[in-house]
Amino acid sequence: MATALVDLYMSCSCVEEANRLFIHMEERPKDMALCNAVLSGCVENGHFREAFSMLGGIEPNGIALTCALSACSATANLAYGLQVHCKVLRCGFDSETILCNALIDMYAKCGRTVAARVVFDRMTDKNVLSWSSMIDGYSRHGHGKEALDLFERMENAVPRVSPNAITFLAVLSACGHSGLVNQGRAKLHLMKSKYAIDPGPEHYACFIDMLGRAGQIDEAWDLYCSLRANRTELSGAICVAMLNACISNIDVVRGNKVAGHLLEVDPWNTRNLVLISNFHAAARQWSVSDESRKVIMNKGLKKEAASSHVSMG
Repeated sequence: MATALVDLYMSCSCVEEANRLFIHMEERPKDMALCNAVLSGCVENGHFREAFSMLGGIEPNGIALTCALSACSATANLAYGLQVHCKVLRCGFDSETILCNALIDMYAKCGRTVAARVVFDRMTDKNVLSWSSMIDGYSRHGHGKEALDLFERMENAVPRVSPNAITFLAVLSACGHSGLVNQGRAKLHLMKSKYAIDPGPEHYACFIDMLGRAGQIDEAWDLYCSLRANRTELSGAICVAMLNACISNIDVVRGNKVAGHLLEVDPWNTRNLVLISNFHAAARQWSVSDESRKVIMNKGLKKEAASSHVSMG
């Protein structure tokens, strides 16, 4: 009953109520199911300090250790992640695929791609998430060649593991961050021709961003126009990618058109309005830029504050 209540509170983002219920049960024995519910709920709701504090008072199982690694990934807390890895080894969980995937993600997000690769290479049972996480880790840190090499190895792996949409997004991102436009174009074609995976808005947005970074604004514009013509609704992500491409290539005429499209697609998104204002400012269209700022104020919108988690010791 208590576990069900905790799950309910956490699903409604009522973390304080869930923790209060957990604390009030101190005189009763708590099973691991209840502890896991509180721990995973804290991580999912971004209450990482509470999650780390709770871990010190329990003997964690595989689920708890996976939650702990998720918290380490979100906060880039390498020191605590290393401790959790030691606990994984002591408990004999180092052969569990889910935990190994979490370790790969933690090391990659903490900037330790070599350590992530060591975990990956030692795995005996890799699934698509294992490959995708390692490729994404390379992508995050600009190691495009390593990401592509690993993808090719994935295609030839035994037993066979087929890439999914998430894998291809990681590959495209790696190509974009490393300026590998031809390889990125080939992979976008490959996901359709060989694996019958329809690219989503996020894939096209990534490819348009790649083309914009490489100065290939004409190809980016042709793709954008074809997507706008063939889709019932153009996603905000694709418009944002095209507008960023216009900004980086100083294409004012096309940028003005995309800004109008973005306002049609997602008129209430504050970040988009700020991007549009910045575009007009970069194009020295000061009056239009000021007007975009006024729209934000008149609609009572607030720009989301930037946030980050920093590990302190």
